[in-house]
Amino acid sequence: AYDPDLKMLYYGSGNPAPWNETMRPGDNKWTMTIWGRDINSGEAKFGYQKTPHDEWDYAGVNYMGLSEQKVNGKMTKLLTHPDRNGLVYTLNRENGDLVNAFKIDNTVNWVKHVDLKTGLPVRDPEYSTHMDHEAKGICPSAMGYHNQGIESYDPNRQLFFMGVNHICMDWEP
Repeated sequence: AYDPDLKMLYYGSGNPAPWNETMRPGDNKWTMTIWGRDINSGEAKFGYQKTPHDEWDYAGVNYMGLSEQKVNGKMTKLLTHPDRNGLVYTLNRENGDLVNAFKIDNTVNWVKHVDLKTGLPVRDPEYSTHMDHEAKGICPSAMGYHNQGIESYDPNRQLFFMGVNHICMDWEP
């Protein structure tokens, strides 16, 4: 997505490899990240990592929706991103600050919630893909609850419209 007023471009980066999460410790920066980049200098103005140390192939490279809505009573330039990981993120698109993050629906179970102060997902260890553990019923599957479908935003209603998949998976490393 492109904001001509801010002269910024917004896009997502994909998942880390190999899929066996035990072979790649750490957050795997800068994978699974929403980027805000200055179009003139090429400088990254911000990067927000949605799924540090992604274990499920939730590459979040799809739709970046731009809108202007009130946040704390002030009109704010926002970026909204429904991710394959089953969460919808809203960032201040000028500086990358997290405004909100919520589950697409209650069946998303790999994460309990996103801590809005740190921006980090609070994971449910039952749905981890670590060695010697077979996780059953991980939601969403690697296909994601939201993948590369087309979305739209209605500024009059201040609503986003998106297609959603409801597919879960079992995982045995």
